[in-house]
Amino acid sequence: MADVSTRPPAATVAEAALAVPGVAGLQPRLAHRLAAAASPALPQSAAHPLPPASGVRVDRTPDGTGWHVEVRCVLTEGHRAVDTARHVHDRVRSAVVSHLTAHDEPGTVTVTVTVTRVATRASG
Repeated sequence: MADVSTRPPAATVAEAALAVPGVAGLQPRLAHRLAAAASPALPQSAAHPLPPASGVRVDRTPDGTGWHVEVRCVLTEGHRAVDTARHVHDRVRSAVVSHLTAHDEPGTVTVTVTVTRVATRASG
C-alpha cells in the first residue's frame, strides 16, 4: 500500500470506490481511453490495463476553496444502482476529506458518482 504522504488523491478515491460492494470497476474517462488506443500496441503494453484511477477525476474548484471529485463506476449485477452510488459517494467523500486533512489542505469536497453500466455475470 502506498504511503499516505505520497499517494495521489485519485488513487485514494479509486481505492475507496472499489471497496464498495457492488462496484465491479471504474470506467476510464474518454481522455484515458483515447490515449490508450493511440499508444503503440506492444505486447508488454497489453499486459498493463489502465489503472483504476483513470476512472476518477479530482480537481480544485475554480475559486480554489475546495475540491470536486468525479467517479465513474461499473456495477455488478444484483445491486441497486442508487444504493451503491450513494455508498460510493459517502465512502469517497470520507476518504478525500481524510486525505486532505492529513495533507493540511482543508476545503469543501463535492463528489459526483456516475454509474456507466452494469456488468452482467457470464453464464456458465
